[in-house]
Amino acid sequence: MTLRVAVVGSGPAGSSAAETLAKAGIETYLFERKLDNAKPCGGAIPLCMVSEFDLPPEIVDRQVRNMKMISPSNIEVDINLEKPGEYIGMCRREVLDGFMRDRAAKLGANLINGTVHKLEIPTVPEKSGNTAPYTLHYADHSDGNKVGTQKTLQVDLVIGADGANSRVAKAIKAGDYNYAIAFQERIRLPEDKMEYYQNLAEMYVGNDVSPDFYAWVFPKYDHVAVGTGTMRVNQAKIKQLQAGIRGPCGQTVGRGRNHQNRSAPDSRTSRPRRVVGRVALVGDAAGTVTKSSGEGIYFAAKSARMCAETIVEYSQNGSRIPTEEDLKVYLKRWDKKYGITYKVLDILQTVFYRSDATREAFVEMCADKDVQRLTFDSYLYKTVVPANPFVQMKITAKTIGSLLRGNALAP
Repeated sequence: MTLRVAVVGSGPAGSSAAETLAKAGIETYLFERKLDNAKPCGGAIPLCMVSEFDLPPEIVDRQVRNMKMISPSNIEVDINLEKPGEYIGMCRREVLDGFMRDRAAKLGANLINGTVHKLEIPTVPEKSGNTAPYTLHYADHSDGNKVGTQKTLQVDLVIGADGANSRVAKAIKAGDYNYAIAFQERIRLPEDKMEYYQNLAEMYVGNDVSPDFYAWVFPKYDHVAVGTGTMRVNQAKIKQLQAGIRGPCGQTVGRGRNHQNRSAPDSRTSRPRRVVGRVALVGDAAGTVTKSSGEGIYFAAKSARMCAETIVEYSQNGSRIPTEEDLKVYLKRWDKKYGITYKVLDILQTVFYRSDATREAFVEMCADKDVQRLTFDSYLYKTVVPANPFVQMKITAKTIGSLLRGNALAP
């Protein structure tokens, strides 16, 4: 037999899964509704992703080495990457996604320009030994027709990489969770202002720009991406929050052009169920966006690769059909590798994002060189490097002091 796997959604998550499966010789079908989609997203990727996912230099529009953080009272803190070769990559999602999708297709994944409307689940429980196929009902848009031609496809496994509003997740009753709304504009600035953002990114915190996350100004190829994010309960306020961005871009923001739902975990770190039967969720569909930082691209791609690697391993390179228990190995590995990261970021958000006073403290903390080094080591390389006891004591004392002073500084 030859294992057949459908991957629904071809963002960084879906494309990473499809690439890994195709390389192993597994019959892979990669679905994407809109091939030219430019998702509203900051588009920042850590340095380790460039090497780990073999991204060519042209994928990265800007190599940002300087970050400016602006507190609610407009106190600015400059953070600079000092080690040679270190940078935060700034990408346009249509460029990044397109490259990763096309690479998966070149390696053997069958790319289908289609909208999956329904996932039909086998009626006989898998525990009885049933290996009946899953049936995907979809509209094929390959002829350019938006309505599309109705078709079906039968497969042995399904990977849901179709975002926060995942239809695959709904089909397997994976459970709901709170997600974030991201709103972003692309703004072309005069040359002098674009020069200002040559290798600089800005992050704004404060209730005026986001009650639960932050706003950003990220430089891209020939423009800046200006956006904000907030939990869906504040969806009606998103344009008002976008207009609250302060600084060089402040006067140009407010003409909303696009918005997009994105996943972001609330009190949980994921959906209640991420593997059901022979269906697995990855990326935004599983809830891999982090708290505090709101990072999603790397973790989406990584979760999908780990899921696909588990499928390759337990299918013996496509010669047998993995079970639900086999697929759950991916979750155990994921939680073991990144569980602490999510818990730490959850704590940071709880402590520092609850009021303008604590946000003032957060920005002040970021001025400390030890804090900066620990932060960038964990972000750029996805490794948590423990500080020596003296540095740890210093950071703890500084945190307490900053929280106390934040109440005086907050507007």
